[in-house]
Amino acid sequence: MQRILTWLKQPKRRHIAIILAFLGVISPIPLAGLHKFYLGQPVWGLVYLLLWSTPIPRIAATIDGVWYFFQSEEQFNLCFNQIITSTGLIFVTPMEPSQVQAIAQTIRELAQLKEDGLISEGEFEQKRRQLLERIF
Repeated sequence: MQRILTWLKQPKRRHIAIILAFLGVISPIPLAGLHKFYLGQPVWGLVYLLLWSTPIPRIAATIDGVWYFFQSEEQFNLCFNQIITSTGLIFVTPMEPSQVQAIAQTIRELAQLKEDGLISEGEFEQKRRQLLERIF
């Protein structure tokens, strides 16, 4: 169960959603709706699976695939990479390892500035939290 919850919180990638949508269109076995499960919409995924013997899920999956294809990355993230928390809405976007390394290096530099007495503990914590929020 913990793995499923962790997987659901992972950022969704647009190209995977496109591939899954079109896989549901061309596959001879009922895979239409798999992209809906991937995007965290299990009710719609179930509707697609329940209607597998009709052409409706294949048509809808085609429309979804085309829609995802023509969406910009930002639009896709607004639709599918959001997590609602008690403090508000958080956008989760895929991050490159080089970006994570750059943030880690910046935090190390901030720690050095704090040790040298150039910034206060409060300033360090504030900047550190802002940087870590970019990752999580």
